[in-house]
Amino acid sequence: MKPLTPPPQTQIRKAEHIRICLEEDVQFHQTTNGLERYRFTHCCLPELSLSEIDLSTTFLGKKIGAPLLISSMTGGTELAQTINYRLADAAQHYKIAMGVGSQRVAVENPQLADTFAVRQRAPDILLFANIGAVQLNYNYGLEECQRSIDLLEADALILHLNPLQECIQTEGDTNFKGLLDKIAKLCYKLQVPVIAKEVGNGISGAMAIKLVEAGVSAIDIAGAGGTSWAKIEGERAKDAKQRRLGATFADWGMPTAECIVNVRAATPKVPLIASGGLRNGLDIAKAIALGADIAGLAWPLLQAAAESEAAVNELVEVLIAEIATVLFCTGSANLHDLRNSGVLLTVNC
Repeated sequence: MKPLTPPPQTQIRKAEHIRICLEEDVQFHQTTNGLERYRFTHCCLPELSLSEIDLSTTFLGKKIGAPLLISSMTGGTELAQTINYRLADAAQHYKIAMGVGSQRVAVENPQLADTFAVRQRAPDILLFANIGAVQLNYNYGLEECQRSIDLLEADALILHLNPLQECIQTEGDTNFKGLLDKIAKLCYKLQVPVIAKEVGNGISGAMAIKLVEAGVSAIDIAGAGGTSWAKIEGERAKDAKQRRLGATFADWGMPTAECIVNVRAATPKVPLIASGGLRNGLDIAKAIALGADIAGLAWPLLQAAAESEAAVNELVEVLIAEIATVLFCTGSANLHDLRNSGVLLTVNC
């Protein structure tokens, strides 16, 4: 395989993504995460002690303290390193899972590996490496994916699926032809599980079946309703056509709640991550009750991590307290009870 030359625009793009997410309005406006269509049945007499609520769970064979994933965000710059380190410290302290942003920039420029290398700070966490699936059509293969895993000492590899983002990104990679077969071959050869993840436009039930049949071990549906990568790339665009595309497709995608329901129905046993516009522990609890195993947040944690380590810890503590409150006020002693007790109802909107 021919050597990869580090494109300077990859690192520049990483810095621009962070700046735009922190400074610009890049959230969905018309499409919601769909969770407002559901509410819990309140239990006025839980017959439980709040202090005994059990939020722990197991995902991909590893126990975590709460059903919470710090979703993939960033890496490749000095600020990104600070953000990743603060997030990793929190993940270790609260015993929650974490994914890093796309590691392409570090694969192509090993000098940037330290901006992702969080394992020494978080030796015990469930940790996910991350590469864009489309890169399998651009000279990437087993070697580069294994390098990403080894860099993190990761427990699994995320292959993120982002066709809309690549369409709008001025320098986007848009050849997605034949990827499913390449994903299948990669899943067969890797020694760690592969997670298929969208980036905010959702995964359908039919697509989930194809991915699982290809050998993917888990699905992160990453539905619409949160951060719009169409908006982010539209903000970055230097030409009018790409800016127009970003505006046109700003609210494109399937709502998170819809994706959870459909993917769980299509693949009843697949380990399932809910993400996409989740903003608090109530959202997380609804996602779990709909069928997700754990739930991921990115944008709120990015905002906190850019501020301080204390801000990250405060946010994670609040999220955990909110999830525990839902369990307590629905009479659910643990996540299994929440998922199987029928306490989540559909609201007529």
